[in-house]
Amino acid sequence: AARAADAVPGKPAPDFTAKDQAGKEHTLSAYKGKTVVLEWTNHECPYVVKHYGAGNMQAIQKAATEAGVVWLSVISSAPGEQGHVDGQMADKLTRDRKAAPSAVLLDASGKVGRMYGATATPHMFVIDKAGTLAYAGAIDDKPSASRSSLDGARNYVREALAAVAAGGPVKTAQTRAYGCSVKYR
Repeated sequence: AARAADAVPGKPAPDFTAKDQAGKEHTLSAYKGKTVVLEWTNHECPYVVKHYGAGNMQAIQKAATEAGVVWLSVISSAPGEQGHVDGQMADKLTRDRKAAPSAVLLDASGKVGRMYGATATPHMFVIDKAGTLAYAGAIDDKPSASRSSLDGARNYVREALAAVAAGGPVKTAQTRAYGCSVKYR
């Protein structure tokens, strides 16, 4: 298994296999040739609530998936911990929030989260078409749970996706993720 230290911008993104909300297996290497976003999420985290409550996360998801990006929301909350859901609840949350990920990966063991060194919700990763980790970190530069902090925020994920789509380097390839801690076992 890859170590978290291997999940750094400029290096190959650690390959993984995880099941989605419907029980379908997803392997990162199967998406080679496509840009992939990994979004660590916890529906009970106030920082995640800020982005979903304001429609910010859904807008980024929709724009990205319409452009052919594979968007994988990852839930690494362990059973009995805040944010843990089963497939049925993940589907309900996706519908209720009008979210637009390609799939929701259920990582209750925390294997994928630890592989990437995911520390917070939301913690964002952008992987380019070659399978290289192009961006890792915060969604934006406003580490606040207040919706008003979205005004004027610099969105690192949008910037990374635009740079990857243009075939160029990501100017800010790594930032410190903010939010709630990932609720590992």
